[in-house]
Amino acid sequence: MILRKKLIAGNWKMNKTPAEALAPAQEIAVAVGKQPDVDVVICPPFTALTTVAPVLDGTLVKLGAQNMHPEASGAFTGEISAPMLRAFFATHVILGHSERRSYFGETDAFINQKVLAAFKNQLRPILCVGETLAERESGSTLKVVQTQTEKGLEGVSKDQAPGLIVAYEPVWAIGTGKVATTEQAQEVHAFIRDLLTKLFGEAAAQKVRILYGGSMKPANAPELLAQKDIDGGLIGGASLESRSFTELVKTAAAAK
Repeated sequence: MILRKKLIAGNWKMNKTPAEALAPAQEIAVAVGKQPDVDVVICPPFTALTTVAPVLDGTLVKLGAQNMHPEASGAFTGEISAPMLRAFFATHVILGHSERRSYFGETDAFINQKVLAAFKNQLRPILCVGETLAERESGSTLKVVQTQTEKGLEGVSKDQAPGLIVAYEPVWAIGTGKVATTEQAQEVHAFIRDLLTKLFGEAAAQKVRILYGGSMKPANAPELLAQKDIDGGLIGGASLESRSFTELVKTAAAAK
């Protein structure tokens, strides 16, 4: 079995002005910017990318974005393209987050276009998949996750697959304080790994990091990160405070 390096990614969502972003970015860079054991990504809002990018320069912490448009340029008012993100030396981009799907009506097909555009522009996509509470209660979790995963990855090649990151985010556990049990989370992560094996083969699937994205905090992280197929976390609320975020990084480093 391939030993996958853990990854902790912070999604700041629509929080922090450029001025407010400076201190936490600096604190994270100082606390975990030199450690090589865990990959770390910070995804501030677009307006703070220019503030955070120079802070991370020279550290091992990577810069990510929270979304992007699949086209490189054009008449898409209010949108940001992959080349614009690359100009900030961003290396990762969150795509298909449940908030984009639910509030902005993003479809699997549109998200798939973004995934392909990310790879084309040397950005590593963090593809988010996950079910709502109603879908879980109706027993549709695995069907929903399968559809989102397969449709989101159409056209991705076996060679590109190892650069992919998938985040499983049970929608009912995002920002609610509810967390999937360790068994629930591992079951879906293992199911995603099997899907990736069918799509790309065993060797490629074993290289893909699958993150848990449903209210991971320092208190519940050790048990989640100990699971075979949970390779890290896509962190929302706990990433807004540098101390809790860096504690998660250190917990990931200690996970076996």
